[in-house]
Amino acid sequence: MKYSKVYTTKICRIAAGISFAILVPLDAFAQAVIQSVMGSVQNGVDVVRIDFSEPLQAVPTGFSIQSPPRIALDFPGASNASGKTAFDVNQGNVKSVNVVQAGDRSRVVLNLKQSTSYQADIQGRSLLISLGAASSTSVVQPASAPVFADPTNSDVQTLRDVDFRRGADGSGRVVVILPSSQIGVDIRQQGKGLVVDFLKSALPEGLRRRLDVGDFGTPVQAITTVQQGERVRMTIDPIGEWEHSAYQSDSQFVIEIRQKKIDLNKLTQGPGYSGEKLSLNFQNIEVRSLLQVIADFTNFNIVTSDTVTGSLTLRLKDVPWDQALQIIMEAKGLGMRKSGTVLWIAPKDEIDDRTKKDYEAALAIQKLEPLRTQAFQMNYAKAVDMVAQLTASSGGSVGGTTNRFLSERGSAIAEPRTNQLFVTDTPSKLEEVRQLLSTLDVAVRQVMIEARIVEASDTFGRSLGVRLGGTDLRANRGGVGGYNIGGGNSVAFGTSYSNAVASSGAGGAANTLGNFVNLPAQAQGGFDPASFAISIFNSAANRFLNLEISAMEADGKGKIVSSPRVVTADQTKASIEQGTEFPYPVTAPNGGTVIAFKKAVLKLEVLPQITPEGNIILDLDVNKDSPGEILQNVRAINTKHIKTQVLVENGGTVVIGGIFELFEDDAEAKVPFLGDIPGVGNLFKTKTKQANKQEMLIFITPKVLTERATVR
Repeated sequence: MKYSKVYTTKICRIAAGISFAILVPLDAFAQAVIQSVMGSVQNGVDVVRIDFSEPLQAVPTGFSIQSPPRIALDFPGASNASGKTAFDVNQGNVKSVNVVQAGDRSRVVLNLKQSTSYQADIQGRSLLISLGAASSTSVVQPASAPVFADPTNSDVQTLRDVDFRRGADGSGRVVVILPSSQIGVDIRQQGKGLVVDFLKSALPEGLRRRLDVGDFGTPVQAITTVQQGERVRMTIDPIGEWEHSAYQSDSQFVIEIRQKKIDLNKLTQGPGYSGEKLSLNFQNIEVRSLLQVIADFTNFNIVTSDTVTGSLTLRLKDVPWDQALQIIMEAKGLGMRKSGTVLWIAPKDEIDDRTKKDYEAALAIQKLEPLRTQAFQMNYAKAVDMVAQLTASSGGSVGGTTNRFLSERGSAIAEPRTNQLFVTDTPSKLEEVRQLLSTLDVAVRQVMIEARIVEASDTFGRSLGVRLGGTDLRANRGGVGGYNIGGGNSVAFGTSYSNAVASSGAGGAANTLGNFVNLPAQAQGGFDPASFAISIFNSAANRFLNLEISAMEADGKGKIVSSPRVVTADQTKASIEQGTEFPYPVTAPNGGTVIAFKKAVLKLEVLPQITPEGNIILDLDVNKDSPGEILQNVRAINTKHIKTQVLVENGGTVVIGGIFELFEDDAEAKVPFLGDIPGVGNLFKTKTKQANKQEMLIFITPKVLTERATVR
């Protein structure tokens, strides 16, 4: 069999996507143009030379990262005139150099084999970057070559703030407000954490603290900031597999730590395909030989099953090697299992059968594995509730139910007196139970809910009225009452027929005429109106004319503030009420009378739920009752009620509802025709005006309690 085998490799790396503030004046590189980039080894030291059209006025700032190992230098105001963006060096510790131009600045990235320190020097129109000895553990920079930024101010400056925020993708963001953009920053990974040193910096007493940020749901668990000599050291403690990036904008420095997603069956981590690119051109090559070619290129150990046969013709150019392997396996119906750096490749059916047999064997071993009993002390949760959670059943099995969490042979009992949980199961299941209980048996956060019910009233009333009457005393004094109209006839006046007869003397008894117009002012605010009276009479004092004017005006303002408070645990309903129960008779079924009670109370019932963002969802039921009038020996209840659900930020206040009532009444009573006479008509009428305003607002303020608190 004849075939030609040609494969070439092409490594394409791009600059790290980390941006930071430029700490060197722009005019230092304003006329610089990158002409060429070369790599060499001088006296055992790796040197990268960058030639410019004009000499640089200052050494550029730069930073280095460990995974992957890179060194990046920024040249603001410089452009790339070399005609290339990638330079293959492949000498010493330097693999390649990338030159990326974005806008009015250029970045030079050195792709290394291992992390190392560097020293940058200006020689004429060239910049020489000398690399130190490679280190596989950490990057140690010389004093003259900072890791992130070069401090140009020798005075110690004070950091202004240290804060933590949660990113939209679940990442943790540590935000540090620097006193200026001239602060040097050194970032390095140390053990399982991340250490950040702020050079020539001081830390106020209020910022020397440990921030516990585990509740934010990010990889970051704690941030400790301390003062060490003339530098501030920040230690970030993440968990799991993580990766970080850092950038600076003016005086704001941000360190972002995100979770690294790891798939054990994936050849290279990260989205899509990220393997080094290769080109393959084969005619009728055996699949086993093709897999060997990829193994030689990737340094992976590949174990090929005896059932892998057949040939393949393909032509791939500049394709990531993990994508090329995936194409080969899909073309021949193959599958893969990965264990460390060893790949086992076989037909998919064979891998599936092997996986199924492994699971069946593990299940058989689990059924034969000896059982153990372990006691778990519950601190916050009730052991009885935990038993229900562990042994809750579902109708998943045929003819019966199965435990949801324990194995088929597992069991759990609770001891309420000591609040302990005893679980009997296999050792692996006991470990799972321990991890589950450590998650469930935690202190429930508490919420204090304060309601303010404000009732305001504004009343106004005004009433004007008159009384007009006359009196004839002649009949009482032996004379003839009334007015003579001739022919022995006379006319007498009164408010009624009897009054008129009496005033004329025909009735044989003297009487006053009373009031012709009786329209007095009405009482306002529970008080009788004020009055002013005038009597007009002749010289003999036999006839009187009486005029009484009465008026009353009342203006009142009132306010009632009710403030019930209650503290409850997260997602636990609570209520509080205060008021009076009024008795009233009720007819019993046997015909007798029994006494029932009706409540008139102020009541707050609430069910809080704390969201992951720290806000609070409230299910609210608020009553504000008051006693009303009595009808048929039963007192009525004036009630105000609201039931709703709202989302409120922690410590915020929201108005959940309100009622506004306005009553206006303008009444007038008068004598027909006489009351319509301009001016004089006011003596024959009464006027009453009323305006009442009632307003009620309900305010709710929830607050998550971080410490033990009491309702004041």
